[in-house]
Amino acid sequence: MKEHLQWLGLKVQDKITRFTGIVTTISFDLYGCVQAIVSPPVDEKGSIPEARWFDVGRLLVIYYVPVMPVPSFDAADSSSLPGGDIKPAFDQKPQP
Repeated sequence: MKEHLQWLGLKVQDKITRFTGIVTTISFDLYGCVQAIVSPPVDEKGSIPEARWFDVGRLLVIYYVPVMPVPSFDAADSSSLPGGDIKPAFDQKPQP
């Protein structure tokens, strides 16, 4: 599970369609599938294109540095960044 959570914030590309964006969500389902929501960048008109779901096996990491710090989802780790329902989200928009 931790292996897949490390994909959060990374720039990826779908090997089949070449769809490119940032992994913003990782999902684990009852049948063993691990999927990611990939959010593309803002287009030339300033619109935010729709994100897409992909099986992680189809994704190629093209940039290994997360676009922002990833929260810890471990409730016992009080020294980590905020996140999850136990710790509130950021009070302000993270700086680039």
